Order: sequence, then structure tokens, then C-alpha cells
Amino acid sequence: MRAAMPDTPQPSLFDDAGPPAVAPARPEPPIQALAARLQARWGGRLYLGTSSWHFPGWATQVWQRAYPEAWLSRAGLPAYAQHPLLRCVSLDRAFYRVLDTREYAALASQVPPDFRFVVKAPALLSDAQRRDPTHAAPLGDNPAFLDPDLAARGVAGPAAEGLGDRLGVLVLQMSPLPARWLREPEALHVRLATALQAMQGALAGPAPAARLALELRDPALLTPTLAALLRRLGVRYVLGLHDRMPELQAQLPMLRTTWPGDLVCRWNLQRGQRYAEARDAWAPFDRLRAPDMPTRSALARVMRATLDAGHRAYVTINNKAEGSAPASVRALAAALDEPGEP
Repeated sequence: MRAAMPDTPQPSLFDDAGPPAVAPARPEPPIQALAARLQARWGGRLYLGTSSWHFPGWATQVWQRAYPEAWLSRAGLPAYAQHPLLRCVSLDRAFYRVLDTREYAALASQVPPDFRFVVKAPALLSDAQRRDPTHAAPLGDNPAFLDPDLAARGVAGPAAEGLGDRLGVLVLQMSPLPARWLREPEALHVRLATALQAMQGALAGPAPAARLALELRDPALLTPTLAALLRRLGVRYVLGLHDRMPELQAQLPMLRTTWPGDLVCRWNLQRGQRYAEARDAWAPFDRLRAPDMPTRSALARVMRATLDAGHRAYVTINNKAEGSAPASVRALAAALDEPGEP
């Protein structure tokens, strides 16, 4: 089954009536000092952020007060980007519908030059099956699955042209595949390579520094053959921390095989949880509900090794990782600030 639909509908950026401006939370001096230390240590190569930004429960952490979700979805990004630790964001709305160049450009205009977007390619490209829009039940084969023309002209091209140098990573998150694709990995690799190469071509001009990355939801695809393919193409493997995937340590061989390169990690969902269960139990996402110290410590070690080697680290965290994404970012930043072996 595909990932759950977003907690809040994502309205268009171009409705006639806009919401009032969203005021950022007052920066706390210890957080400002922490952010300054980390960026000075690693030369601005560290990008921490969250999955989307439309949560009223982040009041006092990111927002000055609680605002309606619709306001935050449409007008909260400039305030979000003023937080000293939040230097990127996962643009999850791009997974649920195809965005055009104008929409990406509108987002880019709301953030400072050193802010980066981690963009999820739409399910139209990355899901092998068509889905019922309400229940996500499969309806049959998706004829656009990994279509190279859609990958280049409909996905990578608009993102690169609209976001420009603010595009940090374009993530192709493969939805769980039907069994027939898992039984034919060679055919999948051929189709995947064609789509990835098309995307790279579209990125090369408008956003040459952007990274292309692949995220999986099927552990069976974690093979040396796929790792070698990604390395040959220069595509980063996404360290996907999700209940459907093995724990962090079990995914490290994919990172080692594709080394050297930037780290792209999306800490999505705590093991043993489902999105709906975590959402219902942990809303309004105002504090850590289930701190995952082993994952946090292991991730900090991988990040240090990457950053110390001179590469970038893009890490985005979902509320369903520990209960509050901004609180998780702060805790992870503190872990990075501690003395530790690379």
C-alpha cells in the first residue's frame, strides 16, 4: 500500500484570497548558538528539516502562536525558513500531485538563498499501480510508471527551473511494488535507469548542484546490483527510516557501496508504527512522544562521517518519527554537537 495521504489537504498556492502572514517563533539563544556551531564546523554543508510545515502544534517551536493548518500550508514557509536549525524541508505535497514551474518558483521566492528543498517526485511517476484517491487501493497498472518523458519534462524539469539553486535533492520514492516487479529485478533496473538518466539530464542545466536520490519501500530491492547501478549513475541512495524498511544499520551496505557522496536521509516513521496510528496518538505534534535514542545516535554517527569527509547531509524528519519533527531536529542537532567518533 502506498504511503498515507497527507494529514492536511494541500491547497493551491494561487488562490485569490491569501491568509495573513505567519509570525515565526522568537529564536532561543541556545538554539541560535547550536546552529551557528554546527554550520561553522561543517562549512554550511548540514541541512536539517522536516516533512512539510503545516502543523499548528509547532507553536512556540516554529510559529509565534498556533495558526490554522490551511494558513500554515499556504503562508508558513517564510516563518519556517527563519528557524536557525531548519535549513531545508521535504516538499511532500509534490508526491500527491504534479507541481508546475510557477508553483516551484513561488516556493523558492519565500526562502533565503541558502535554504534547500528536498522534493518528492509524484506518485504518478514512482508508483507502479494506479490508486483509488480515497483509500489508496490499487486499481491496476500505472502506464506512467517510470516514464522517462514524464520524469524529465513533467517532474525534474519544472522542479529544477522553478527552484533553481534552492533545489537540494530530488527524491524518487518508489511505492511498494507488485510481486511481479520484484520477481523481475532486471526489467525493473532497466526501466529505473532510463527514468533516472532522463531526470539527471533535466537537472543538469537549471540546477546542476542538485542531487538525485532513490528511496525504497521494498527491502527485497536492497541488493548489490541496485547499489552498483546507483553508483554508476551517480544517484544517491536515500537512507529511509521507515517501518517497511530494515533498521538503519542494515541499510548501511547500500551507503557504503555508493560512497562517496552526500547523505540523503528521510526519517519518516518509527519502527512498529503505522502512519495513522502515530498521527492519532501523537497529534498535535508539539513534543517528543517516543524518543528513539538508538536511531538518533546511529544517524548522528553517519552524518558526522559524511560531513567530516567534506560532503553534504540532507536529513528531513517526520512528526511520526518521535512525535514532533522540530523537536527531533533539535535533539538530533544536539547529538551532532556532542563529541563522538566520525
